[in-house]
Amino acid sequence: MQPLLIYNTLSHQKELFTPITPDHVGMYVCGPTVYGDGHLGHARPAITFDVVFRYLSHIGYKVRYVRNITDVGHLEHDADEGEDKIAKKARLEQLEPMEVAQYYTNRYHTAMDALNVLRPSIEPHASGHIIEQIELVQKILDAGFAYESNGSVYFDVRKYQEATGKYGCLSGRVIDEMLSTTRALDGQEEKHFTGDFALWKKAAPEHIMRWNSPWSVGFPGWHTECTAMGTKYLGETFDIHGGGMDLIFPHHESEIAQQTAVCGHGPCKYWMHNNMITINGQKMGKSLGNFITLDEFFTGSHKLLQQAYSPMTIRFFILQAHYRSTVDFSNEALQAAEKGYTRLMQAYKTLGSLQASKTSSVSVAEFRQQCYDAMNDDLNTPIVISHFFDIAKLINTVNDHKATLTQADIDELKGLFDVFLFEVLGLKNESTTDNTALIDGLMQMILEVRATAKANKDWATSDKIRDNLAAVGISVKDGKDGATWELK
Repeated sequence: MQPLLIYNTLSHQKELFTPITPDHVGMYVCGPTVYGDGHLGHARPAITFDVVFRYLSHIGYKVRYVRNITDVGHLEHDADEGEDKIAKKARLEQLEPMEVAQYYTNRYHTAMDALNVLRPSIEPHASGHIIEQIELVQKILDAGFAYESNGSVYFDVRKYQEATGKYGCLSGRVIDEMLSTTRALDGQEEKHFTGDFALWKKAAPEHIMRWNSPWSVGFPGWHTECTAMGTKYLGETFDIHGGGMDLIFPHHESEIAQQTAVCGHGPCKYWMHNNMITINGQKMGKSLGNFITLDEFFTGSHKLLQQAYSPMTIRFFILQAHYRSTVDFSNEALQAAEKGYTRLMQAYKTLGSLQASKTSSVSVAEFRQQCYDAMNDDLNTPIVISHFFDIAKLINTVNDHKATLTQADIDELKGLFDVFLFEVLGLKNESTTDNTALIDGLMQMILEVRATAKANKDWATSDKIRDNLAAVGISVKDGKDGATWELK
């Protein structure tokens, strides 16, 4: 296996990745709450952990990747009071909650497919694991770290902290500070401490989604689901738990507390968190109302968008930044990503038409190791992309007859594209469609007509063909071996 360093949020440093079971990796990533269309903020964790999944598989691990669907228990404002986000949507649209969940789950899958995000190994739904969540709550009660109050069950944060000293180990939160900063919410009088979080909530009469439990007819807390499902499919301790940085507190901190209360330890060895997509410096999210859906990006229909952006432009835009850095949305940044992506795809096309020489005037041997070094350094995708810009420059230099490559070198470069750009980074050539052969054939015919015109010194026809193609975005370049074309 390739030696891999990943940044562990728990230790605040890069660590050598060593799975619990040799050759096998268990990875759990928090998925979407399906009450609305996916937006750019949803795309980032999906793409980030898709690359983790792809790279671990590429270097030889058998990966069980679990990404959940939250379809119950996630209340408004991530609080313990208020309406369930999906139930609220169902009430407003006069639908069954599961209709809402299924509709937006389907929409999420369609968007992820467009972004070339691989499906996880297992995609459990919170509503399908109520029994496991009830069992988990009972175990926490039996361990003495939870209490029942008016039919709801809350995790006793102060008692847990007194026993373990671990609350805040991931987020750095301090209980004494929480006492002075936690705002009062309706129903907080049920709690011993405002920082206690719900494991099970008694359903109000108007609450649509409800199940029988030993404590009340109600529904599980938001944090309970991931602990229950992670344990069910990956065991009491697994390798990687991932998600966005906005989940560190309270969600992931609460997961650690729940698992430690029952098992004496947290759920995983490595915590990985991607940073946020921002818009004007503020987190992009549904709760803030400043989001742009993925469909709006693909169609260009949002008022903030100057044009439509293809799925691969969005993926390239996200991968151009390291997953732990913030990415600020702007049309200029997306347009630059579009140009960069197009440049690499054009280089790949040019690579297929290069004429091999008997000797090489340049070396390509270092590129493969450079790409592995970047990926092994906490999955540094922007460095991998920078190496491909160097490769593109080399390909264009050879195409301009200013350097030479042997067939073995050309094959090596093709292999690099196939492995790192397409397999690991998950990019694909959007110009490669069912119509590609037809378009290539038509362009070849047009260029042959133009070549005949030039041979007959019919410069007017030759120039007219070139200018008309330029008007529709096709650039023609004359070279020693004939004319070539590319989309601008």
